[in-house]
Amino acid sequence: MADIIKLLPDHVANQIAAGEVVQRPASVVKELLENAIDAGADSIKLIIKDGGKNLIQVIDDGIGMSPTDARMGFERHATSKIQKAEDLFRLNTKGFRGEALASIAAIAHVEVQTKPEQDEMATHLRIEGSEIKFQEVCVAPKGTSMSVKNLFFNIPARRNFLKSNQVELRHITDEFHRVAMAHPNIAFNFYNNGSELFNLPKANQRQRIVHIFGSKTNEKLVPVNEETQVVKISGFINKPEFAKRSRGEQFFFVNNRFIKSPYLHHAVLAAFEGLIKSDSYPGYFLYLDVDPASIDINIHPTKTEVKFDDEHTLYAILRSTIKHSLGQFNVVPALDFDQDQNLETPYNYRDKNAVQPNVSVDRAFNPFQEVANSTKPAGTKSYKKQNTEGWENLYVGLESKVGQDDGFSSVKFESESNTGSFFESHQESLESIATTFQLRRKYIVTTIKSGMVVIDQSRAHQRVLYEQFLKNITVNEAVSQQLLFPLQLSFSKSDIDILKEIKDSLTSIGFIFSHINGEEVRITGVPPLVSESEVGMVLDQLISDFQLQVTEDSFSQTDILAKTLAKTLSVKTGEVLNNTSQLALVNDLFACKESRWSPFNKPVYVTITENDIDKKFI
Repeated sequence: MADIIKLLPDHVANQIAAGEVVQRPASVVKELLENAIDAGADSIKLIIKDGGKNLIQVIDDGIGMSPTDARMGFERHATSKIQKAEDLFRLNTKGFRGEALASIAAIAHVEVQTKPEQDEMATHLRIEGSEIKFQEVCVAPKGTSMSVKNLFFNIPARRNFLKSNQVELRHITDEFHRVAMAHPNIAFNFYNNGSELFNLPKANQRQRIVHIFGSKTNEKLVPVNEETQVVKISGFINKPEFAKRSRGEQFFFVNNRFIKSPYLHHAVLAAFEGLIKSDSYPGYFLYLDVDPASIDINIHPTKTEVKFDDEHTLYAILRSTIKHSLGQFNVVPALDFDQDQNLETPYNYRDKNAVQPNVSVDRAFNPFQEVANSTKPAGTKSYKKQNTEGWENLYVGLESKVGQDDGFSSVKFESESNTGSFFESHQESLESIATTFQLRRKYIVTTIKSGMVVIDQSRAHQRVLYEQFLKNITVNEAVSQQLLFPLQLSFSKSDIDILKEIKDSLTSIGFIFSHINGEEVRITGVPPLVSESEVGMVLDQLISDFQLQVTEDSFSQTDILAKTLAKTLSVKTGEVLNNTSQLALVNDLFACKESRWSPFNKPVYVTITENDIDKKFI
């Protein structure tokens, strides 16, 4: 039998490795930013065009590379971070496997300009599909500039699976946030299609968080600090009243590396137990410093999942630390730097005692007594009634006769004509046909000819609102309720971009925006179903859903918008509905085009026939 196992060519192996390392443009951004940080850069610039499909450029002022290192960096498993296997347990750098640049060069056009500080000339290198096109000497400043163009140019199937530019830009922005928050001592600039999105100067942790997520974030943060032999915890958590109904601002950093850990996330939720609602999620920015030998960060290609040696101890320390910080927040009053200075005691009167004012009272004053003109002050009116004639006439004819005990027997009521017999009988027939009652504050039970129907009240209301919002957005006949005072809301820059993207759809259902600028949003009108207190919650949920889901066209945008509004504004489990509301919900549900399933493809009601009930008694 002939031999059939053969070694793969290098370019094929690199493309296969690229499938693990490079999933989308955001993966390239992550690898290049981490390389710039490992190079000791003090300032990093990120330049994006067309969602990263046509250009991703990272410019840093790090140590640079020699001509030999510039070529070696694109070989598979070539790295300067580790020398032996034991180094894997003492990692203090970002990239260490030596696959990132080789994988990127296999599926894109890469151009590098790099210069160490001690060299006079820089190295210019161009690679296309793992093939070096040319290498020459050029003039460039200290550091490295790496450009990745035409991503997936030689793998059309992968390029076709990329999402729209807006969606890819959101993923890039998420990666940028994670790297920038982990390294506040480095200045970052982010440019998209020639416009600056972020300009982050060097700062501390709190300032970096505020610069990214907006100035209003500062009042939400509660500091967290704890140092033990196992772990050092620092960072911030959001106050309980700012908990959101979506998983938004939740970040874990271990040794300045962003990670995802459901186990540690559960520790944070356990610390907030009893302080927030069960369907709400707290925001947190937590930095954990542990011994590099106690974690394994090489269990996932993107290195976002790590394995701890002693997770149970870490869980207990994190939970108790957050509880302690929440306790301090509840006990210690917050300093209010925006307090009105006019309400404070002036310095000259700070040490003086209060003087009781003198109050003079005329104890002889009687408003029902005529006061002599000589003693009455000028301009004072007399309170004595001048004319009392005729008051006796009020009681004429009301004298009671002794011996009469008939009471109201002589009173006759006007007979009412019976004109509503048709409506009364019709109402009785309706009530006899559609008898409803609420079960466990969750289900509505109503009767039909063949038995009864058990309806999930929350899912039923979601279906009704979903079709109503879809109709309003499509037909563009929404009614708006004007606000007496405009509503001011603050969002981060990335959230503002999403609001601008879906502004037209929001306007078609009743939202009226007077302006969206910077971090401020002013709303002058809302849909009738949305109360003023719910506007911020609804918009937060909308932004979160648009970040998590793909919005390729206007139809998907409309669908996500209608689903989010229906889910947020629907009747929840546990709410008490009176008989009129129950009957109205049942009628509205069965008037829908698709009443059996909720907008999220879950059953709305079940039918129990009379035969099913009879079988239970056999």
